[in-house]
Amino acid sequence: MSEAPLQVAVVGAGWAGLAAAVAAHEGGARVTVFEAAPHPGGRARRIVHRDAQNLDNGQHILIGAYAECLRLMRHVGVPIEQALLRRPLSLRFPGGDGLCLPDWPAPLDALAGILGARGWSWRERLALLGASLRWQLAGYRCPPGQTVQALCQGLPPRLMAELIEPLCVSALNTLSASASAEVFLRVLRDSLAGPSGGSNLLIPQVDLGALWPEAAVRWLQRQGHTVHLAQPVQALQHGHGGWQVDTSTQRFDRLILACPAWEAQRLLGRLEGLPPDQQQAVDTWCRLAAGLQHAAIATVYAQAESRSATPLRLPEPMLALRSGPQAPAQFVFDRGQLGGPKGLLAFVVSASPAADRHALQAEVLAQGMQALAACGLSTLQPLLTVLEKRATFVCSPGLRRPPTEVLPGLQACGDHVQGPYPATLEGAALSGSAAGRRVTAR
Repeated sequence: MSEAPLQVAVVGAGWAGLAAAVAAHEGGARVTVFEAAPHPGGRARRIVHRDAQNLDNGQHILIGAYAECLRLMRHVGVPIEQALLRRPLSLRFPGGDGLCLPDWPAPLDALAGILGARGWSWRERLALLGASLRWQLAGYRCPPGQTVQALCQGLPPRLMAELIEPLCVSALNTLSASASAEVFLRVLRDSLAGPSGGSNLLIPQVDLGALWPEAAVRWLQRQGHTVHLAQPVQALQHGHGGWQVDTSTQRFDRLILACPAWEAQRLLGRLEGLPPDQQQAVDTWCRLAAGLQHAAIATVYAQAESRSATPLRLPEPMLALRSGPQAPAQFVFDRGQLGGPKGLLAFVVSASPAADRHALQAEVLAQGMQALAACGLSTLQPLLTVLEKRATFVCSPGLRRPPTEVLPGLQACGDHVQGPYPATLEGAALSGSAAGRRVTAR
């Protein structure tokens, strides 16, 4: 007589929670997902603007090294070739200066890109090659307490401003002066120094809901699992060898918290009647979660027209921007080249100071008018500014993140728990898949 399948509850239908649900299904469990928002995706989701125009709560990109994200997309039937635009790594500025890797096998692509970078002197190119060689010889390791700025000490200022800072802030959402060099090197190892294509940019050509979360929900439902949207979880109960979610009479054998750190902390703080050792484990988890500092990411959407009174088209789908005190954006995306309306631009402010939304928007628009004048920009009309105040955690040196196992039968997952990567989609997906496998291991 076969055993009854494990009943697994997943709190949160972001990228980590859905990855956990898929992995739990693969482990033979029956899964129920609870999501507070009306749409899945968490902090990488679709939003509907006026006139039913689909935008995103933030402009995200993937890279070729995101093997788990790509595996999960294929698993639920996402047509990757249509959903993602694959391009060699490019950090070009509107005037054409900057780094652009050719479509060559690694590591020849990085070598050729550095040697052919526009606007860099030979001294700057050789300095970067020397630093890259030192990092490689050291096995992409460094002292745990070192910052990216300290790691790159001695590099010319142009390289710091035009390469290191944009890479650091896009990967870690943390400025180089405060970012973990250990994590930064790990990202470089797995992308630029990894297999061929690992550093490729994978830019979504569909909204973030269609990219993975909505397809994952449909796939789970086709397998007979349950996904509750717009159903926030208020409390958890533990006892008699199982878990209850709110006042439901259904009892779950395993529980996965795939919600943000502060939400998991709230739910764990309401658990009652735990033995002293389990209470201590919960208190430790909550203390580590409370110690995480969070950083904001802002996305300013604007409609751009050229001097010929037609929608503006940028030279590339993504351009780097020179940022500074009154020029906060680091990148601009041409959504018209990515399946969106022509002339729709998305300006991204990583590690945003989380200033007033209107003031931030005004600074970005002024920056855009000046930076994109060389591309023929005539007018720039704001559409929407999305400010995610707790988009990611600050990836500082020596940071202690909450563990994945909270209690027996209770796992936590998400980009904020212990793991090798910063707060990225790949980090969330890896964490979720691992949690789903752990709860179904008998």
